[in-house]
Amino acid sequence: MLALPGTPRIFVYQDSTHMGKGFEGLCTLVDQHFPEPVTSGAFFVFLNRTRDRMKVLYWDNDGLALWYKRLEQGRFPLNKNHQIAMNRRDFLMLLEGVVPKRKHKRFSL
Repeated sequence: MLALPGTPRIFVYQDSTHMGKGFEGLCTLVDQHFPEPVTSGAFFVFLNRTRDRMKVLYWDNDGLALWYKRLEQGRFPLNKNHQIAMNRRDFLMLLEGVVPKRKHKRFSL
């Protein structure tokens, strides 16, 4: 499983991505479409057209790391808000396939 720090910055690429892209191709997409550089420690999420495969690119203190997940059944849910940034809770729900009807915050900070 992917280990996430307490408050990670997570960015989702809005278009579909060819899953044959490796480090160089995904780094190019990060440079072109995201506000932070690939070495910032943020997590960059890419989905394929059918949304059954996901790649997560991140800087791991001494180099780039690439995490890949392929679903045997089902699809990752759509990002209906079209937000580039995502919080940790929403990212973990995306990984588990949870699609909430509504989200309620118990308290605000």
